[in-house]
Amino acid sequence: MRIKQSAVAGMFYPENPDELAVMVSQLLVDNPQQGCMPVAIMVPHAGLVYSGGVAASAYNRIRPYLPMISRIVLLGPAHRVPLLGMAVMSADLWRTPLGQLRLDRDLNTALTDETLVVVNDVAHAREHCLEVQLPFLQLLDGGYAVLPILVGQTPVEEVAALIGRVLREPGTLILISSDLSHFHQYDEASRIDQATLQQINQLKPVIKPQQACGCYALNGWLAYAAEQGLQAEFLSYCNSGDTAGDSNRVVGYSSYAFY
Repeated sequence: MRIKQSAVAGMFYPENPDELAVMVSQLLVDNPQQGCMPVAIMVPHAGLVYSGGVAASAYNRIRPYLPMISRIVLLGPAHRVPLLGMAVMSADLWRTPLGQLRLDRDLNTALTDETLVVVNDVAHAREHCLEVQLPFLQLLDGGYAVLPILVGQTPVEEVAALIGRVLREPGTLILISSDLSHFHQYDEASRIDQATLQQINQLKPVIKPQQACGCYALNGWLAYAAEQGLQAEFLSYCNSGDTAGDSNRVVGYSSYAFY
């Protein structure tokens, strides 16, 4: 069995399993949500001390529906390796301090055979945007498999086609991992982010990289959601100046449910 080891434990979240479990459990307690079953959620991917509360609101939104979810397809940007197109990894399991998550090898192979994705372990090796979701998914303990896909510079229609393909599989939830604006002063960041949230609310697939680092995955999802007549439900927003960061140089975070 090929195991993907955690790359950012001790940096983006605690390495000690007890400390991590307590932290994530408290984030879930502090950020309740309720509503109907989503087709997809959008979550941020900074260190948990910065964006964990916003992320927890989305995970609480899916919590009542865990028995209906067979797999979660995670889509996020490649921060460390230039990437064109979309990439999966070759591992069978993904390990964090909380244990191991099973990867959906059957769907991974199918998407590779259909040339919708390629295998690129180098792009996944040190990437954090999907790994920081795992402690939440492990604490929720839904019994699902996960399929991590990094989305590089990819046309909107190709990402939307991939999403349509994976949603043909029963029990699939889409997870879009993206932060919002980066490294502006607090008020400027809030202004930029509010404009971005309006575009997300309206399912407009026109988000630019300077608005959201996960814009390629996000735009593909918004295009698919608009075509299918889905709705965007805003859950939470803050920036790092509201949590553990300097208000002169902030990163924005938001969570959504789509149904």
